[in-house]
Amino acid sequence: MRLNPEQLVFVTERHLATLTTLRADGTPHVVPVAYTWDAGEGVVRITSRRTAVKARNARRRGADDAPARAALCQVDGGRWLTLEGTLEVAEDPDEVAEAVRRYALRYRTLEHDPQRVVLRLTPDRIMGSAYMTS
Repeated sequence: MRLNPEQLVFVTERHLATLTTLRADGTPHVVPVAYTWDAGEGVVRITSRRTAVKARNARRRGADDAPARAALCQVDGGRWLTLEGTLEVAEDPDEVAEAVRRYALRYRTLEHDPQRVVLRLTPDRIMGSAYMTS
């Protein structure tokens, strides 16, 4: 999925977003997150501890064995953008290192955490304010 120029600028500005995942009972779990956008792969990366609720929710598959779904929403005044798609947990050390590297460029350097995993959101739907969807 490609973002238009306005969307691309927006997802690279230093903002937090909310990540919505679904608990086992189907209720939403919404938490603030820092994230990075990888335009080359078309994925969002969010670092997390492997025991976090969002990571547990990401591991849960649907009744038809479909991957978990999630929504990431960033808001700044009247501008907002939501990326919806499939969510998976990546534990590969190279993937974690890449996520930490990108995070440091956008936010700050993270301390080493052996429990760190990466949540990879692959969007298949974009919604946003009129300015963001042109």
